[in-house]
Amino acid sequence: MVKYLPFEAPLMQLSEKINELKDFTANADVDMSLEIKQLEDRFSKLAKDIYDNIQPWDRVQIARHPERPTTKDYINAIFEDFIELHGDRNFGDDEAIVGGIASFEGRPITIIGHQRGKDTKENIRRNFGMPHPEGYRKALRLMKQAEKFSRPIICFIDTKGAYPGKAAEERGQSEAIARNLFEMAGLKVPVISVVIGEGGSGGALALGVANQIHMLENATYSVISPEGAASILWKDATLAQKAAEAMRITAPNLKEMGIIEEIIPEVLGGAHKDVAQQALNLKAVLSNSLEQLQSFTSEELVQNRYDKFRTVGVYAE
Repeated sequence: MVKYLPFEAPLMQLSEKINELKDFTANADVDMSLEIKQLEDRFSKLAKDIYDNIQPWDRVQIARHPERPTTKDYINAIFEDFIELHGDRNFGDDEAIVGGIASFEGRPITIIGHQRGKDTKENIRRNFGMPHPEGYRKALRLMKQAEKFSRPIICFIDTKGAYPGKAAEERGQSEAIARNLFEMAGLKVPVISVVIGEGGSGGALALGVANQIHMLENATYSVISPEGAASILWKDATLAQKAAEAMRITAPNLKEMGIIEEIIPEVLGGAHKDVAQQALNLKAVLSNSLEQLQSFTSEELVQNRYDKFRTVGVYAE
């Protein structure tokens, strides 16, 4: 059953009417195919109107959709021969981050990404996609391994943020994130990051120091969640919608500011509507991005990354 978001209420009502007519046609000796066709055409037009005029808060809700494709969904759909690697060789294995080696169009690749669950049980196991320090240390271990064997790195960003709990802080959460930022800046292999859902705070940026950053059309990328920003600015988390509009956290905003390189189109209604097609859209962008970066020398890759982040936030009077 399709899960509709609040702003999709008109679509839900129309869909229910279509299903009622289909059930009635199936159970009664009445042909209502013409009426069903008219409603389906109306549904398509209404959907296009809604998604063509989508607002920042609507995109936040799509990015958080429980059925939205995760890192592992894209790994299974895009890459071949994926071998998952575990552990940070220091404390343990954090299932909020998955990583390993795979083949992409015949070349070896290292893949690292945040991983949330699809149901309550899996979300608890994966800590709702919020990594502990060992998750970031595992990611860094795989990055250094990729550099040693000259493998490009692809990172998938999809987290509300790093886990802020006491145990995570005791094990050095801030240091783990800072270490990733420092080390990623100097990696001598191509690094591509893709924001596939929520990109929240330092927990997202720890996988985001890349030569090229791409975003799915309805993903978000920000220093804090809209609810958190509203709590700080107006002392009222219910003003999250207002904060989302003010923060400019959507892909079109970030493309305009030069923070990301490319917006990856989503299927109508969001990536969860057609995962296979969305994976194809993403694969095309990754292929083109890797092709561009493969011609860079190690020194040029590091300089390219340096220049990219030096220009973020620069403005002229």
